[in-house]
Amino acid sequence: MLQEMRKYAKSWVASIFLGALALSFAVWGIADIFKGTTDTNVATVGGTPISLAEYQRDFSNFLKGQRGLNGAQMSTDEAKKLGVPQQTLQTMINRRALDNAVHKLGLTVSDGVIAEQIRAVRQFTGALGTFDHSGFQRIIADRGYTEQGFIELVRNDLSRDQLLNAARSGYALPPGYVIALLSFLNETRAADYVVVPASATGTIPAPTDAQLTAFVKKNAVRFSTPEYREVTYAEISPDDLAEQIQVSDAQLKAEYTLRKDNPQYAYVVAEKRDVQQLGFHDEASAKAARAKLDSGMSFADVARANGAAPINLGSVTQTDLGERGAAVFALPNNGVTQPLKNLAGWVLLHVSSITPGINKTFDDVKADIRKDVAIQLAQLKIQDIATAYTDANSGGMSVADAGKKVGMHVTHIAAVDRNGLAPDGSKSPRGLDPELLAQIFAAEIGEDGDPFATKSGKTYVLKVDGVIPPKVKSLDAVRAEATAAWTNEQRTVLLAKTADALVAQANAQRSLAAAVAAAGTPVLKSGALRRPIGADTGNTPNLPLIVVEKIFSVPAGHAVAGPSANGDSYIVARVTGVAHPPITANTLQFLQGSAQLSHQAADDLPPVMANAARAAQGVQINQANVNRVTGEGS
Repeated sequence: MLQEMRKYAKSWVASIFLGALALSFAVWGIADIFKGTTDTNVATVGGTPISLAEYQRDFSNFLKGQRGLNGAQMSTDEAKKLGVPQQTLQTMINRRALDNAVHKLGLTVSDGVIAEQIRAVRQFTGALGTFDHSGFQRIIADRGYTEQGFIELVRNDLSRDQLLNAARSGYALPPGYVIALLSFLNETRAADYVVVPASATGTIPAPTDAQLTAFVKKNAVRFSTPEYREVTYAEISPDDLAEQIQVSDAQLKAEYTLRKDNPQYAYVVAEKRDVQQLGFHDEASAKAARAKLDSGMSFADVARANGAAPINLGSVTQTDLGERGAAVFALPNNGVTQPLKNLAGWVLLHVSSITPGINKTFDDVKADIRKDVAIQLAQLKIQDIATAYTDANSGGMSVADAGKKVGMHVTHIAAVDRNGLAPDGSKSPRGLDPELLAQIFAAEIGEDGDPFATKSGKTYVLKVDGVIPPKVKSLDAVRAEATAAWTNEQRTVLLAKTADALVAQANAQRSLAAAVAAAGTPVLKSGALRRPIGADTGNTPNLPLIVVEKIFSVPAGHAVAGPSANGDSYIVARVTGVAHPPITANTLQFLQGSAQLSHQAADDLPPVMANAARAAQGVQINQANVNRVTGEGS
């Protein structure tokens, strides 16, 4: 809930860049009054309207930030199937209800804070790394906001944050509630248990044809052929245009000039040296140290004798060192300069390592540039081909004819499944691009698609000509697989019945050992078990999570049963002990637990506040106007 409320409280960023409105309140508002008047609002909250234009903007912004099954922007129909229209409306109502409460309390935010918040948004940063006002205006305009409207949106959200944070701050649960909850969470149990092996069921009789037929029918998806699709597609790749692309030396040299100083390409990289600096108060001391170096002492020994560790200047270029650069970069590796004057006195500079520079000439990279430029030019030409295809297809030509007309390769596949396999199990011709395959099974049947590019650089256009739906295979074709599956199912059923019978006996006799005595099955001890919370079970690997959860669901002395981790056996366990650690106020465990539980409870306050604000203010919804935006009922 905390994460949802964070999205909720900072929705101006989400609605601008992600379109991901906080949709966690969709179940609220059951008692809202729906009306069908002709006003221009979708809802009113405490008399404050939410206009049709506001709703249309927020719903549109959500769609812009989402992707549908085919990878394109989510369509209105897809959003309706997911319940997004009503979720978006409910989110706006919750925000407006809290805004009304905020305004009533007189909470607000200064212009300076708002400006700081907006300037800190990465997407509003220009090429120079500073706030780009024109870029900011362009982005918010694309999302349906004026500059003043966006400022008010931010002001409302930050003001709402003040109220929500105030509600959460300092919230503490009553000590008795904390002690009870910690006692529950930290409860430990022990159990006796036995493993009921698959052999306990004896031999499973072979199934009859009637039983197998019914089993196959019940599990039709498992024993059916996959869906196959008949498809015609056209493709074009940069390699297809290689002979048509001619790149002149002038173009290559121009591209080299553009890349030469770009760190991305690393054509020209200055030599770097790791440099250490040893400082002295006067020139005489520096010269004395230099004389020691000349006599054979190492730089490290001279530094120790000087009584001060050298300063690491890091990996630097000659330019970084200013006037001292020439002297340092004239040295060999491990060399030391003569005494040099700096602002604080005199220094000796020591070169500890050298990273050679790079200077790739035009001839060094000409072939790589030619390849890159050829691909870029080919992609531009492919865009022209895609446009020409669209014109031909829009004029009435089929995918195949339009593709051939503009020079694309056309392929027809009679049947292919989601794995790119034909009905006989062979790979489809040309080895289908995974992205193309995904589009084939996302496309509408019988509709000519639009050109789309894939990561491989190819551009495709396709039409699904027909579908061969899944079909249940004949019994003879699946007999072996179905028999094995049916037998396993029967064994599992019998195992569960056997385990349930042992549970009943153990509960009746109040002893697991007595219940299994006749079978001679050994009774094992679980050791201390912690209550499983989330993914952290903290329990012995001998007992799977499902069994441990059941152990904690019954009183002491009761038995439970569940499948083993791999499902090939069953486990029957009887709770033999329950322990609760002593917890008193003012202990470290209590204080830590109270802080954590209170924090988690505080995270649930904001939605409760929004719900209460809605109930107090009253909400009316004009569903007809909502439907005008979403096309509902049209």
